[in-house]
Amino acid sequence: MIVIGLTGGIGSGKSTVSRILEELGARIIDMDKLGHELYRAGTPGWEEVVAEFGSDILQPNREVDRKKLGQIVFSDPEALKRLNRVMHPKIKRRAQEVLDEWRQQGVAVAVVEAAILIEASWASLTDEVWVTVASEKVAVSRMKERGFAPEQVLARVRSQMPVEEKAKQAQVVLHNDGNLAALRRQVEAQWQRLNPS
Repeated sequence: MIVIGLTGGIGSGKSTVSRILEELGARIIDMDKLGHELYRAGTPGWEEVVAEFGSDILQPNREVDRKKLGQIVFSDPEALKRLNRVMHPKIKRRAQEVLDEWRQQGVAVAVVEAAILIEASWASLTDEVWVTVASEKVAVSRMKERGFAPEQVLARVRSQMPVEEKAKQAQVVLHNDGNLAALRRQVEAQWQRLNPS
């Protein structure tokens, strides 16, 4: 099984690349979703996050209010470090379990999709790293279409590792300032190179 680590900044088209790879036959682990599952109400992850940030981050149904938690951690680097210390090892362990299951099932290509793949030391789960790259202007414009305020997008962009740094650690760089067809051509070319049977 080939494991691709897929990363890129907010609004760079990472999720679009993930969808294209899925259409081509890859199995996807979305590390964000995996993380959210690991702090569902009552789980050990939930208990640790609530102990760290207090019950103010909970919704009436006792689930973590991800928007509230996001506002805290994206505006305070220390808070983000605290959350990461709690969650990153748990997320990595769970992803490894999923990859092991898929390997036994004979899956040819798996994708570990994460904005913070490199920062969280999750790249060690993968065989090669792909990074999607888009200019700040394009990223802000894309996220505005999804209802984010430009300052929210910029705060997230600036809280992440600079994309140039990610590109240096990647085997594949996908440039995505253009249209969907151009992006798809790049992804399909890389897929042919991997040539999964």
